[in-house]
Amino acid sequence: MKITVIGCGRWGSFIGWYLDSIGNQVTLYGPKGTADIARFQKTRSNGILTMPDSVLLTDSLKEIAQAEVIVISVPSQILRSLMAELAPYHLTNKIFILCMKGIEIETGKRLSEIVTENTDTSNRVAVWIGPGHPQEFVKGHPNCMVIDSIDEQTKIKLVDSFSSDLIRFYYGADLIGNEIGAAAKNVIGIAAGLLDGYGLGALKGALMARGTKEVARLIKAMGGNELSAYGLCHLGDYEATVFSPFSHNRRFGEAWVTKEKFEGLAEGYYTVKALMGLCTRYKVEMPISQGVYKILYEGANAKETLGELFSRSIKSEL
Repeated sequence: MKITVIGCGRWGSFIGWYLDSIGNQVTLYGPKGTADIARFQKTRSNGILTMPDSVLLTDSLKEIAQAEVIVISVPSQILRSLMAELAPYHLTNKIFILCMKGIEIETGKRLSEIVTENTDTSNRVAVWIGPGHPQEFVKGHPNCMVIDSIDEQTKIKLVDSFSSDLIRFYYGADLIGNEIGAAAKNVIGIAAGLLDGYGLGALKGALMARGTKEVARLIKAMGGNELSAYGLCHLGDYEATVFSPFSHNRRFGEAWVTKEKFEGLAEGYYTVKALMGLCTRYKVEMPISQGVYKILYEGANAKETLGELFSRSIKSEL
């Protein structure tokens, strides 16, 4: 397939590298003047992987209409503006794949909804989610991931075409649950980092159990399958998010406590704000997410706020 990957951060660049490795014709795009594409054009490397010569590197979207598949891997809060940037190209009969996780703050919309509402009806939209870090994949460490779409044939085509010995894909069956679970996972990652900052890593087991429970409640209230929270989109992604040294969200939470400078993208910072709107709209209690929000946005003392989670009224676990 002829594929254009929009976004050449660490994840987008890995996607381009991977899709090329399994035989696709790949173009990797980054906006002109940005550091990521400039580095690739100069050295063909980002320090994690070296892009083979078979991948075309570009800072222009003028040939995007030639792609059959358009993969998007950009910060979630700029997705709507990206779709506006793509509008003049009048793209039709394309498959958009969202390799990103988040919820739009202003509207509470899932990312697939934003693309669907801002593109031609002939285009199809899918999400690619699940655990794994480029640093591990490029070393040959395999993992399992999910592709989901409301269009069944699109889902089947992508899973069958993209599966390999490095990534085993599963067919998603709950787009709402998979998108919400994947986005909310990053909030739990920040909570894990806060615990690490205080040397309370032993509490991560409880964090995972209770975090999954509250995300499942939200998924169910939104019309999805609450069991999705226990799959690869959320609980199955916890090792890569709650424990891994490569997790931006975990590192962000830890740096918040230790007062260290953090320059990476932590999507959970934006997602937790969007989650608060969804909590109100769907009348769902999410104490962990609400605690993270208070710490990040309301200046609440992190240690006291985490402690309050343990002073909540005693109840049955399940």
